[in-house]
Amino acid sequence: MRIALYQPEIAGNVGAVLRLGACLGVVVDLIEPMGFAWDDARVRRTAMDYIDAVEIERHAGWDAFRAARSGRLALLTTKGTVSLYDAAFRPDDTLLIGKESAGVPANIAAICALSVRIPIRAEVRSLNLATAAALALGEALRQTGQLP
Repeated sequence: MRIALYQPEIAGNVGAVLRLGACLGVVVDLIEPMGFAWDDARVRRTAMDYIDAVEIERHAGWDAFRAARSGRLALLTTKGTVSLYDAAFRPDDTLLIGKESAGVPANIAAICALSVRIPIRAEVRSLNLATAAALALGEALRQTGQLP
């Protein structure tokens, strides 16, 4: 199981996902460009010392990510067709999360094997990226017997 962030824009969210990856033992793929400099202090401030305990793979762009990674993509999106709790995850899935302002482009969404939404109240738009990653990763690891 992996988490991939597509062109993340907020350093604090990346830091929180890195800490999540460290705690749950999953690799975090960062698909550039990012909306901040990698050495932004906010990444380390949020990830704290956990940044040294997570495997991070940075990719120069979508094509570089696809060339380096194989396996099934499970896209987390507010437009998802399957509830997180009805989705059937596999141990080698990559949970793909789009950028905070726009998600992923339609051509990328179209190639994802799963389009997963987290059920929330109709009165609100979406969860924070790191919160959504935590919910989805926890459920995927639980389903596949990979919780630490």
